Amino acid sequence: MRITEILTQTISLSDIEKISENYEQVVFLNSNDANSISYLALGSKAEFKSHKNKVFGGLKNFVDQHQDWVFGYLSYDLKNEVEPSLSSFNKDNLNYPEVHFFVPEIIVEITVDFAKIHFTKNEQKDLFVSFLDEKSKKTTKKAAKVNFKQRMSKDNYEQRFEAIKEHIQQGDIYEMNFCHEFYAENVEINPFETYTRLNELTNAPFSTFYKNKEQFILCGSPERYIKKEGDKIITQPIKGTAKRGKTEEEDEKIKLELSQNEKERSENIMIVDLVRNDLSKTAKKASVKVEELCKVYSFDTVHQMISTVTSEIEKTTHPVEVLRTTFPMGSMTGAPKVEAMKIIEDLETTKRGIYSGAIGYFKPNQDFDFNVVIRSLLYNEEINYLSFMVGGAITNKANAEDEYNETLLKAEAMITSVELDV
Repeated sequence: MRITEILTQTISLSDIEKISENYEQVVFLNSNDANSISYLALGSKAEFKSHKNKVFGGLKNFVDQHQDWVFGYLSYDLKNEVEPSLSSFNKDNLNYPEVHFFVPEIIVEITVDFAKIHFTKNEQKDLFVSFLDEKSKKTTKKAAKVNFKQRMSKDNYEQRFEAIKEHIQQGDIYEMNFCHEFYAENVEINPFETYTRLNELTNAPFSTFYKNKEQFILCGSPERYIKKEGDKIITQPIKGTAKRGKTEEEDEKIKLELSQNEKERSENIMIVDLVRNDLSKTAKKASVKVEELCKVYSFDTVHQMISTVTSEIEKTTHPVEVLRTTFPMGSMTGAPKVEAMKIIEDLETTKRGIYSGAIGYFKPNQDFDFNVVIRSLLYNEEINYLSFMVGGAITNKANAEDEYNETLLKAEAMITSVELDV
């Protein structure tokens, strides 16, 4: 049984940086919204370790066994368990586990007005408060110059783009999300400082700092994968991206153009149809609804076209089953989903791993909320390897030059956040 106390002080990013140095497992889910709660999970009372092809069944048992807060991630390559005809054989330089979930020792709910701490032992709370009271010890690492390389040249990207268009014209698929990697070797960064810079640049609603020993996920995601509130399921796919304008007038013009862009709207609607089908696998009859279609939202670095699709499930439906039947997020695959994922594996050169996967949490009542891992830096401190991937949807109306430039636009925030850290 957890004890809950209200702390008289709020928790700042600098507090979280200090505290995170003292725990091997840390998840900070930052809403960047004064009206929403952010969550900080620290330490591990129990961890979920899975066997091949038994992840979702094992996760069900883990959630049921503990009936507590559970935080963690699912990597994209768990698609192979969802659909046994799929496989992953591309190069993986990060070597992160395919799945990582844990029951934290401490959970802190953070708002602008208060912090609510949940703990099981008084010594856990006392230790946490002592870390808060410590004077900040700056541990900025001497960073090497970070020169990102592209795993795929522009010419190679365009060749593979044309292969995707051929698949579309042959009727194999009608949309596919195609991604490529930027990477740097033998680099040292301060993970939390880099996360802070990325967060300042993106101010994203599903921003995350994730630490599992020497493995870090620094995430500025604007996209929700899926949320459960009671019997209601909510998913919000993003398809359609445009840069922010330099003036208010230019910004509004770009936003309007995105909202009326026939290509971007068709991409979004295709994925809405896909996620409606995914939700129907666990939904009550006639409960799947499109609450928002192709609405443009503005973030600090880009405008995004987002749709909101909902459903209702039976009380007997296990929450992990909702994840299994919708994973991975349709916006990161294409349609038809399975065929698109087969072609992705053929034409991409890097194993996606946690990129395109999901980070989130289960509450003790089994409600949950998970993001889509995009706009994210992945850093393996043990081997000093830094990586991120960017991509976009390709349809028959897509143009190789435009799609390639869109990936460079998405890469800007990650590159800038590391340049500022050096």
